Amino acid sequence: MSGALPLVWLLSTGGTIAGKGASPTDLTQYQGATLLGSELLAAVPEIAQYAEVRFEQVVNVASPDMTPAVWKTLARRINAIFAEDAAVAGVVVTHGTSTLEETAYFLHLTVRHDRPVVLVGSQRPATALSADGPLNLLNAVRTAAAPEARGKGALVVMNEEINGARDVTKSNTYRVETFRSGELGFLGYVDEDTVSFYKASTKRHTAESEFDIAGVADFPRVEIVYSYAQASAVPLHALVREGVDGIIFAAPGAGSLSEAERSAIEAIVSSSSATKPVMMRSTRTGNGRVTGRRKFDSLGMIPTDNLSPQKSRILLMLALTKTREPGEIARIFSEY
Repeated sequence: MSGALPLVWLLSTGGTIAGKGASPTDLTQYQGATLLGSELLAAVPEIAQYAEVRFEQVVNVASPDMTPAVWKTLARRINAIFAEDAAVAGVVVTHGTSTLEETAYFLHLTVRHDRPVVLVGSQRPATALSADGPLNLLNAVRTAAAPEARGKGALVVMNEEINGARDVTKSNTYRVETFRSGELGFLGYVDEDTVSFYKASTKRHTAESEFDIAGVADFPRVEIVYSYAQASAVPLHALVREGVDGIIFAAPGAGSLSEAERSAIEAIVSSSSATKPVMMRSTRTGNGRVTGRRKFDSLGMIPTDNLSPQKSRILLMLALTKTREPGEIARIFSEY
């Protein structure tokens, strides 16, 4: 290792940060997942001032093509890196922004060490005028190397802001300030002088997580049903026929469902089928908690607290590797 520089691993998965366009003003028609992570590193020689970086290309895909199989590969590789070398300060994962928050939350729950995992992407391809990827990557490495990031779980660093994996979401299609943590806010800044944290999540994660995926071959099938005015029950019945293990309702307001949806759920619950999906109520609003309500609790539906539908799906997938007992699932959602 060079001098006293911290050691950071970079795992690359593709996305816009690794994309190339036909011209410097091509901000929408570019081809993502074109460059390798080694090329991204070479384009930011300033990183060598802050850390020794070792590199590995895991996949090279656009983020809509991210899968739980790749999540599992990433989590197992990060766990191995931390277990095999105590000198590693942290890990950076480059990723497309469309599903970055989902990968971040999966790693937040399945990496079993307290050293930081920092996910980073960009809103503009590497070839763009004023590309945001190079500075984002530099700041991600600086955050992964910072002692202050230890114990904070998986983090998302873009636009000089540090967001926690549990609360962050992509909030805008093209703007560079897309990643937001809603009413709860981001955790800190990455400025020229230092990496600054002002708060941290109080929920269980990483080293305190109970989820061990070392022996998990396939994850339970959990799907999301989006609710709206006069929503059809067709998707719900189709998923039940498919034999899915869990269903998250992205419901309006505080997790409210229509009487028609409630009747469809009641019919499913009272059916003679041996196995029925675990059903949970989330909200499509983006902020606020979903709490228990007697009319839905009586059907065995479990509220998801303030987790987004997509993150509720991930937590339920992991919960179902351990239990189908409603009380235990409710406990998990209250603790994570």
